[in-house]
Amino acid sequence: MALKHPKRPARRQTDLTIDPIFVREGKRTIPRHELPKGEMDPDLAYQIIHDELMLDGNARLNLATFVGTWMEPQAQKLASETYDKNMIDKDEYPQTAEIEMRCVNILSRLWNSPDAEQATGCSTTGSSEACMLGALALKRRWQHKRKAEGKPIDKPNIVMGIDVQVCWEKFANYWDVEMRLVPMEGNRFHLSAEEAIKLCDENTIGVAVILGTTFDGSYEPVKEISDALDDLKKRTGLDIHIHVDGASGAMIAPFIDKKIVWDFRLPRVASISTSGHKYGLVYPGVGWVVWRDAQALPADLIFWVNYLGSNMPTFALNFSRPGSQIILQYYNFLRLGVEGYTRVMASLRDVAMTLAEKIAKLGPFELITKGDQLPVFAFKLKDEIKNYTVFDVSNALRERGWLVPAYTMPKNREDLAVLRIVVRQGFTHDLADMLIDDMKRQLPRLEKQPVPVLDKDSGTSFHH
Repeated sequence: MALKHPKRPARRQTDLTIDPIFVREGKRTIPRHELPKGEMDPDLAYQIIHDELMLDGNARLNLATFVGTWMEPQAQKLASETYDKNMIDKDEYPQTAEIEMRCVNILSRLWNSPDAEQATGCSTTGSSEACMLGALALKRRWQHKRKAEGKPIDKPNIVMGIDVQVCWEKFANYWDVEMRLVPMEGNRFHLSAEEAIKLCDENTIGVAVILGTTFDGSYEPVKEISDALDDLKKRTGLDIHIHVDGASGAMIAPFIDKKIVWDFRLPRVASISTSGHKYGLVYPGVGWVVWRDAQALPADLIFWVNYLGSNMPTFALNFSRPGSQIILQYYNFLRLGVEGYTRVMASLRDVAMTLAEKIAKLGPFELITKGDQLPVFAFKLKDEIKNYTVFDVSNALRERGWLVPAYTMPKNREDLAVLRIVVRQGFTHDLADMLIDDMKRQLPRLEKQPVPVLDKDSGTSFHH
């Protein structure tokens, strides 16, 4: 069935009425869902769209997204100067291509690749594409190995925790790979070494390990899983590698968690991906994937094209894509360096942990995590709170412009509903204090709500 856009309410199907102050040449309406017959004054077109966008939320108050919402004016100027660059056209824009490879080399060294002098990697539209490329390489390596051994290749599987981002479900679905998901259990909200090993067999193409889960901001134990896979090989001969989905953590751990071993220092780690537009501190959208060496990326996945001017290699799900975010990533690398990234990440973690502590002191909340890994934390209502839910809290904060998501945890912990706060660059202690003040204003109203009464006939609850 074709993907359909939802129908709008009837009143939105009519033509758009233009405010008289903006009317040009007698036009008072324009169609909403079809091309207008004639041209329009550019100022009028701008004003119409500008006014509609006022209905969007304030990006700085969006505590749901991991995606960057602030960059320096100099970066914005660079972006405006490079909007027209197509990243795939390396012959026409050779310096942009050079800058892309500089970024790959920088990340290769940051993540301790053993072959950093000949770094293997590329930019992507985001970490979702980067994860898929890493997983495709794992699958192709597994296929080559099985074919060489004369074994079937029709039942590949990949092992991961149920806390993975939806891009992993897409990969498994689109490329016919069985997902073997480790569910949450009790107070374990992500993948463990013990549970991962139980699901591995000769058809396992790899294990995806998340360095910073979106559900609660915690790191999955990459080294423990790597050690367990080493032991599995000794016992069974199964040689299974890891892709580290470092969408957020791969740009945090190298700077403020240096004692944690999670990267290419572990021989089991074949590839690492990250979002440049998350804690790489760039506007959307850009991601990166780096392999430990050239052997980790099968050559038959790389395409060579010559119709843009010269013979160029490409490995990506997209072809044409913006080059400006590549430039912005390099700007941040130059601008901040190790000291700057360390300062930013330490500051974000400080804001997250301080805010988590203040929320815990409000009374009705209990922390699931406290922001001491990713600057992200989840919290729930205490069990004795019966007259309102985390969804009520989320809706109350939305009245003041804050977007704080509320959701239930996945399989085996669907009983647990939480709120989550993501602290990004641009979210300061001052803004955190404003959030606390608004929570203090809203809680007394919520606390006065009556306890919902269950309707025995319908099974639904309602307030008197």
